[in-house]
Amino acid sequence: MTENTADNTTRTPTATTPEPTARQRVGYVLGRTLPTQLHPWVIADTTGPGATRRYATRCLIPLIPILAGLLLIPGPWIIRTGMVLLLFLPFVYFLLALKNIYLRHRLVSHGIDPRLLNATKQRRLDQEQASYESRYRSAP
Repeated sequence: MTENTADNTTRTPTATTPEPTARQRVGYVLGRTLPTQLHPWVIADTTGPGATRRYATRCLIPLIPILAGLLLIPGPWIIRTGMVLLLFLPFVYFLLALKNIYLRHRLVSHGIDPRLLNATKQRRLDQEQASYESRYRSAP
């Protein structure tokens, strides 16, 4: 694992962080790995603000043509809507349930420490614990 520093957890892509080209970005969305110099961008993409939204968007866009095709099947609207919902609702449920597993796989496939996914959450929990202990624990 190459990058395991905690200061990369809140980094967002900036002018100093190199961004992938359009071809590299399409490959990244399709599951390819990016070069080492783009690891800060990968970290920001998987752990930064909006990571869940980007992940869900990337997974739901390929589903739209399938659901639209189901709506074109002849029959009553209730049947067509039911078919779409029977596919869409479980898909979204499992999409969100497996988010951390997929993002962890994305980091590992790039050779980045997967613990970066939990670093922000752990920092917030540590702050809450320190606040609690300062308020309710008396010094011996």
